[in-house]
Amino acid sequence: MSVFAALIVVLSLVPAIPVGIAGVPITLQGLGIMLAGLVLGPGRGVAAVAVFVALGLAGLPIFAGGSAGLGVLAGPTAGYIVAWLPGTVVTGLVAVLALRRTRGRLPMLMLAAFLGGMVVTYLGGWLGLMLITGLDPWAAFLGGVLPFLPLDGVKVVVAAFVAASVHRAFPDLLARRAPVTATAATS
Repeated sequence: MSVFAALIVVLSLVPAIPVGIAGVPITLQGLGIMLAGLVLGPGRGVAAVAVFVALGLAGLPIFAGGSAGLGVLAGPTAGYIVAWLPGTVVTGLVAVLALRRTRGRLPMLMLAAFLGGMVVTYLGGWLGLMLITGLDPWAAFLGGVLPFLPLDGVKVVVAAFVAASVHRAFPDLLARRAPVTATAATS
């Protein structure tokens, strides 16, 4: 989990590209968020993202444009940051279902990344923009969703291919582990 939190931090160091009037930049953080859910599943994935968010809220300048601290929750990116947590859960849940299949895993992993990484995240970001900036729904969509669709579509594909490769190399990564019993621990 800490490796994925660090991966998201590294992806946040790539300079953000400002777009639109809403003040929400294009970043690579979303790719890391998608990968956390796809590779680690819902529980460990959301834990990794929560560590990243907690570090940013604690003051480490790892959010878009080097922003940090609790003040980001009053800015235009707040809805996206909050939505990363449920988005990772959705991504992870669909990824677990995808990996139980013997065929069609890659399209299912793409669906997982799309649903959690784009739909849930955009919904949170769109609602946050309307609440925080006072934009009407259409203006929030034009400034906070539409400009991101092409690049985030590429992120979905990249994340799915990377996750498929990781799961091919480590097929038991998301396998349920039996709890360690006292007898097994002392043997």
